[in-house]
Amino acid sequence: MDGNNMFGAIDIAVSGMRAQGKNMEVISSNVAHARTTDAGRGEPYRRLEPILKAESDGISGVIVDEIVKDMSDFQTIFDPGNPQADEHGYVLMPNVNLPVEMMNLTVATRTYQANAAVLKRYQQMAETTLELLR
Repeated sequence: MDGNNMFGAIDIAVSGMRAQGKNMEVISSNVAHARTTDAGRGEPYRRLEPILKAESDGISGVIVDEIVKDMSDFQTIFDPGNPQADEHGYVLMPNVNLPVEMMNLTVATRTYQANAAVLKRYQQMAETTLELLR
């Protein structure tokens, strides 16, 4: 981003809002699949995690670089009546931890709100400048 670009702050804030919006989508998917014991190929849903990175060197916005699967171990619960239980009565459950997801959602929401506040403050500054020029 060019340091002389007057829209730099807006671009950065908008990119942050887009990235956190995608982050909230991923978190919502994780929460929605927290009890999905068969997501295909005979294994439970595997938690997803977005990887954020700077758009470019220097002062710039942020983008979702990729969305990766969390390769941590699945949880197991004892549920002998479940059709997917093994011979000992245990069922593999997704590696989604709901309190962690809710914490991540809170952080993503607050970050989104902070970027929206930057845009609002920028709008107020532009309005004040125009008012002074009248």
